[in-house]
Amino acid sequence: MKPLLPLALATFAVGTDAFVIAGLLPAIASDFDVSIAAAGQLVTAFALTLAIAAPILGWLLSSLDRRTALQAALVVFVVGNAVTALSPNYTLALLSRVLTAVGAATITATASSAAVAVTPEERRGRAMAFVIGGLTVSTALGMPLGNMLGNVDWRLTLWAVAATGVVAAIGITVGLPKITLPSTSLGARLAPLRKPEMIVTLLATLLVMGGHYTLYTYIGAVTEDATEGAFAQALTLILLAWGIGAVIGNMLAGYLVDSLPAVRVAVTALAAATLLLGMSSLTVNNLAVVIVWAGIWGITDGAPSVIQQYRLVSFAPPSAPVLFGLNSSAVFLGVALGGGLGGLAQDWLPVTSLGIPAAFLALIATVLTVVHARTAKAEGSPEAVRAGR
Repeated sequence: MKPLLPLALATFAVGTDAFVIAGLLPAIASDFDVSIAAAGQLVTAFALTLAIAAPILGWLLSSLDRRTALQAALVVFVVGNAVTALSPNYTLALLSRVLTAVGAATITATASSAAVAVTPEERRGRAMAFVIGGLTVSTALGMPLGNMLGNVDWRLTLWAVAATGVVAAIGITVGLPKITLPSTSLGARLAPLRKPEMIVTLLATLLVMGGHYTLYTYIGAVTEDATEGAFAQALTLILLAWGIGAVIGNMLAGYLVDSLPAVRVAVTALAAATLLLGMSSLTVNNLAVVIVWAGIWGITDGAPSVIQQYRLVSFAPPSAPVLFGLNSSAVFLGVALGGGLGGLAQDWLPVTSLGIPAAFLALIATVLTVVHARTAKAEGSPEAVRAGR
């Protein structure tokens, strides 16, 4: 467990950095004298850079031992956040967010592969859940704390994230052993991507995350009727319930995939996400109901990323670094897809009905997974058998 703690702290810093900026956009826009839409490009630039860079850097840095790769990534991450905090203008802030995302992309993939390397096979699901849990916990704790600091000065939030990265780097230097993974060619590492199970798994991850963030990105507007006239921190309580649920889903998924067929756990999580997203419009008029629903919905958000990542590793363990990078890409492309779709959908749906297109994306992910699992079983695919154990 000791080596996993700094890895989880590193992913916690990445998760906070990735999502907290959205809550600081009004202050950033005012400071740089740009529109909120322009300030929002700081989020877009970060997410897209991370999505593109993760698989590339996963390969380029795969020859380095995991500790060295993480140390280098955290240096870039900390410097990027410091530059953003010191930025005198919008242009430099935008460029620094790209730099920060390069470090973040390496952290997410490398931390997961390090967790797998230092953990016995029978506990890998729980290890991945613990490390990925850093991203999940950031939604429950990092975002509220970051926004609290941001109410004083948005730059303080980025300094706090940078400081977290420094602590994680120290922890990794002290607590993580040198981990060298087998060296293989790029062609050998990418060979698994020619297999349908890889494409289906990554696509399902992208779609279900797109569904979640179609709704989550606009959760303040979706729950406005429930929070209007309530106490000042009503929305914060909803987000906290969601974040706690996500943490529970994350850890629960880790235990389940260690003991049950992973494909069965995946289908259950995807189907549950479809249901919770689809029923969202029935919950938004009552604060107590919204809080309970948000907590349960959070469970269905926290589970899939662990399950899908576990399945990817089961398909092709030697390609783990690249696959972890691709999984991060799928997650963050899903976040970008959800934000865009949620914005467009408001032109033809009331904001309280965003659960409809959100559930549709999750449903497609569920159907894809079920259909492919049945096809693979009928064909006797050995990779599918290993991933479905």
